[in-house]
Amino acid sequence: MTKVSSEALGSEPIGNLLVKQAVPASIGILVMSLNVLVDSIFVGNWIGSIAFASINVVLPVSFFIGAIGMSIGVGGSSIISRALGANAKEKALKTFGNQISLGFLFMVSLVILGLIFVDDIIPIFGGKGDIFEPAKIYYTILLYGVPFLGFAMMGNTVIRAEGKPKFAMSAMIIPAIGNLLLDYIFIKVLDMGMHGAAWATTGSYLACFLYVFWFFYSNNSELKIRFHHLKLQKDITSEIASLGGITLARQAVVSITYLLMNNILFDIGQEGLVAVYAIIGRMLMFALFPVFGVTQGFLPIAGYNYGAQQYQRVRETINIAITYAAIVASLVFIGLMIFPLEITSLFLSNDPSLTPKELALNQFVLSHTSTSMRWVFAATPIIALQLIGAAYFQSAGKVIPALLLTLSRQGFFFVPLILILPKFYGELGVWISFPIADILSTIVTGYFLNREIRTKLLVTKTT
Repeated sequence: MTKVSSEALGSEPIGNLLVKQAVPASIGILVMSLNVLVDSIFVGNWIGSIAFASINVVLPVSFFIGAIGMSIGVGGSSIISRALGANAKEKALKTFGNQISLGFLFMVSLVILGLIFVDDIIPIFGGKGDIFEPAKIYYTILLYGVPFLGFAMMGNTVIRAEGKPKFAMSAMIIPAIGNLLLDYIFIKVLDMGMHGAAWATTGSYLACFLYVFWFFYSNNSELKIRFHHLKLQKDITSEIASLGGITLARQAVVSITYLLMNNILFDIGQEGLVAVYAIIGRMLMFALFPVFGVTQGFLPIAGYNYGAQQYQRVRETINIAITYAAIVASLVFIGLMIFPLEITSLFLSNDPSLTPKELALNQFVLSHTSTSMRWVFAATPIIALQLIGAAYFQSAGKVIPALLLTLSRQGFFFVPLILILPKFYGELGVWISFPIADILSTIVTGYFLNREIRTKLLVTKTT
């Protein structure tokens, strides 16, 4: 790979630059999403629907611990992007060193606590009935690999902040491919069931960590830290915490959402509706990969140019990113509206050797998922504005608006809606909460982003 300087973020044409940043990010997210998707298909077909639902129960817990690493990475990367844009290399190095120290302290502590309270955590997140035992197996093994995932996610955001999206893409592709290969070996060949699915995922996390470690150890990175950079500094850790807390708060709300959804749906339709949500949850991760890719590509460009006070380039980046993301979101919307039944059937097995209970559960899931999926993705074409708008405030280091806008969709709108609407509309009330929350959060984000552009981003640094 050709070495790329972070200075390109402040000089190349925005359209070309966004494509260079967003395409590798999208490919990386696509491969990771495919990994989750195919992994779910393997588990659903080779182990069963109960196993599939069990993984959905465990995901919010493991994702939250992994999100510790991502939040430290995103918070520090915002500082690093602006520091590189302002030619403050030493601050960038100190920030990266502090990220590593914080990551070690938090992630290891949370894994220990997660193992101690395993029997209490799983039922809280919907692991009840037949789901509990397989969920416990998957959860326990997965926790061993979560620190590796956290460090890898942290490092990945820093790689992108340096303006090296191809390396960041590779860091996402390697564990995805590794997980699928290990899935086949452990589940299909060795018939290890849930143990195999868990060890395959844990092994893939380790592979990702090793690649990220190699990147920073080699000559590819501009950030060559020394031991003294690891010493925690209050001003840097405070800024990392304030900005990274946005990502962590978002993931915390996601975990709370899974907790509420799994319990509400279990009360309405037992294991069947939990499995329906498991499929829809996978599609929420997979189908929107190009939109998330544009958002990831947007962050370092906006952050670097904001740090360099090139506000005209920041405005241009916002406009182009929203346009690109809206186009791909609309294409995703069309596909999901047309093919929900075909998508659902991929996750289910009709093997006659399955028990009557499993076959009946599969038929229930198949009959319920199509309509539910259409409701969940009904407002997809407009989400680009909400994602890019919230990402702008984070890239600019504006903690309060970034936090509020990031939490607006799921925290301020979606959670109250799923607590209220199902009381009146049952299962339908759960699914219509998704598009209503999307519409409301987009309106709020559009208002604040427009106000920011008209006030802060009208003056550009003169040279």
